[in-house]
Amino acid sequence: MNLFRTKSIEQSIADADEPGRKLKRSLSTWDLMIMGVAVAVGAGIFSVGAKAAANFAGPAVTISFAVAAVTCALAIMCYAEFATAIPVAGSAYVFTYATMGEVLAWTIGWNLILELFTAAAVIAKYWGIYLSKVFALMGVDMPPAVNIGGVDLYWGAFLIVAIFTVLLVLGTKLSARVGNIFTMIKIAVVLFVIIVGFTYVKFSNYTPFIPSSQPTGGNGGADVMKQSLFGFLTGAVPAQYGTLGIFAGAALVFFAFIGFDVVATSAEEVKTPQKTLPRGIFGGLALVTALYILVSLALTGMVSYRQLAQAENPTLTTAFEAVGNTDAAKVIAFGSLIGLTTVIMVLLMGLARVVLAMSRDGLLPRALSKTSDKRSTPVRLQIICGAAVAIVAGLTNVDLLEEMINIGTLSAFVMVSLGILVLRKRRPDLKPAFRVPFGKVLPVVSAILCLYLMTNLAVETWIFFAIWLAIGLAIYFAYGQRHSRLNEKFAEAKSAVAAPDADSEDLTKV
Repeated sequence: MNLFRTKSIEQSIADADEPGRKLKRSLSTWDLMIMGVAVAVGAGIFSVGAKAAANFAGPAVTISFAVAAVTCALAIMCYAEFATAIPVAGSAYVFTYATMGEVLAWTIGWNLILELFTAAAVIAKYWGIYLSKVFALMGVDMPPAVNIGGVDLYWGAFLIVAIFTVLLVLGTKLSARVGNIFTMIKIAVVLFVIIVGFTYVKFSNYTPFIPSSQPTGGNGGADVMKQSLFGFLTGAVPAQYGTLGIFAGAALVFFAFIGFDVVATSAEEVKTPQKTLPRGIFGGLALVTALYILVSLALTGMVSYRQLAQAENPTLTTAFEAVGNTDAAKVIAFGSLIGLTTVIMVLLMGLARVVLAMSRDGLLPRALSKTSDKRSTPVRLQIICGAAVAIVAGLTNVDLLEEMINIGTLSAFVMVSLGILVLRKRRPDLKPAFRVPFGKVLPVVSAILCLYLMTNLAVETWIFFAIWLAIGLAIYFAYGQRHSRLNEKFAEAKSAVAAPDADSEDLTKV
């Protein structure tokens, strides 16, 4: 049993053209760029920055965003090099399979499923809640959940997931066009928030820019579980703010950058991927980073981080209400709703593409990788993914697992960053259209930064992550390892080698 057997790049590309399991190349640079913005600029831009400023970094949350952006940019460079060398669906899973072997590829694919599935479910649930808020602002009482048999059913999650599942079944290009319209609307809303927010800025609110570290209150046991793994391992007293608070804030706001690895999963549906992928990914990342930093500057300049910390669940709305502009709350609620809409679409697409790649390799049931002859989309798989996300989002308290999204993403980033070094050593003949500059330095720095951000996530997140990995490995050894197409080829090769020996033995007997 060879756990570290690799799948050749040539085989990955050939499998992508397998009749009945191939996707249509229809996306342009613009589509990819907007896709990155669509999945990254969601409701998080209106809330995650406020939480990080209130509880971790203070005004230095701007630095937290910058750290997260640099970390993401370094990892995305590695993604771009891989994607131009292996332009097929599956993203980090496919890249790891080609460099580090099957069991690690399975682990990364399993983590990507965790990231995309959890993110889609959490955000679909929030979409329903924001929809109710928009109705409330219009004077219509529309509760986000209805109680059926003692169970709260979040009907909005079912609605939005159903709509985009149908769109994705009908075609990736059609979904991209709808996503483009929604994305342009939410960019306009974000620009409105930035412009209006800066009219209320008081420079005194930026002082101190990096607040002094201070211990957190509350009961010790709960604090330890909520404490970062880095703080737990170093024996530090649970605290907030200070230099470590900036990195803890970066680990939190990294949630806002998860979209760019999802864009790489669409490599198989991109026209001329060698040129289109790097341009689309980096263009989207640059725009998103600029928007995040401007929003965080406006937010922390409008009100003191201390005032944000007093709110139970601080958001941009908290800041605008503090300065007396309640009308902005309506715009923010509308922007949040629009923002979440496109995020759900891209996550559902990415989830289906990762599962498609894994099932095409036999690590998951092969039947899941079939695509429609007419539309070249994985109809059956997309419906299954949509139904699973809708059920979890509509019936469970999935928002408790928000940080699992970050740890799944960061683990994939680490493997892709290290995988570039392996790819270059094993396949020096490859000439990808994009190559990470400065040799081995940037991939190594990317892996170290991602690992460090992972250690800044809470202890309880690491415990949940360990459980998820254990479940994944159990499935791999029970099903994936035996049904892997590589396993079949290894068995055939072994039989071919053994056959001459058997013939010789028969001749001896004769």
